[in-house]
Amino acid sequence: MFQIFKAHLDKFITISEEEFVAISRFFEAKSVKKKENLLEEGQHCKSNYFVSKGLLRKFFINEKGVEQTTQFAIENWWMTDDFAYEHQLKTAFYIQTVEDTDLLHIRKDRQSRLLEEHPLMEKYFRCIYQRAYAATQMRIKFLYDFSREELYHHFCRSQPQFLQRVPQYLIASYLGITPEYLSEIRKRNVS
Repeated sequence: MFQIFKAHLDKFITISEEEFVAISRFFEAKSVKKKENLLEEGQHCKSNYFVSKGLLRKFFINEKGVEQTTQFAIENWWMTDDFAYEHQLKTAFYIQTVEDTDLLHIRKDRQSRLLEEHPLMEKYFRCIYQRAYAATQMRIKFLYDFSREELYHHFCRSQPQFLQRVPQYLIASYLGITPEYLSEIRKRNVS
């Protein structure tokens, strides 16, 4: 798991093996089975998760009792409830494994110490958060600009790695449509 993380860091910053060993001590490795919750609504969000292998999703349960997926994370992606993590608050979200998942996680207090002791990691996390923020802005734009069918086609073109790995009902949840409507869209495109 740590070598995958090192390769990922190397895309953004240059660190020695010695410094990486010191950095890695701030993280804990964890293997989690499919459909396990790492975080549940009402819990304090204490960890930030880096996916080495597998797939996570973040969702909330709306007032009708329906799960609404807001985010996925595959290999080399991070996931947490950023606001609750940063302020050490109770979360309104769930984070759940979609597949058996190997991950690294870091607690907020340890991340603060990491950034103090290894300032280069500030640059790394800034780059990661800038990319995530830009992706979120584009997703919001697409939600307003596209019909649900156009949104599905855009998702298929821009995120093909998810199509084989994520069950259709979760893709529907992410796109804000019912599984039945997603099935109709898919049938129209096969015809």
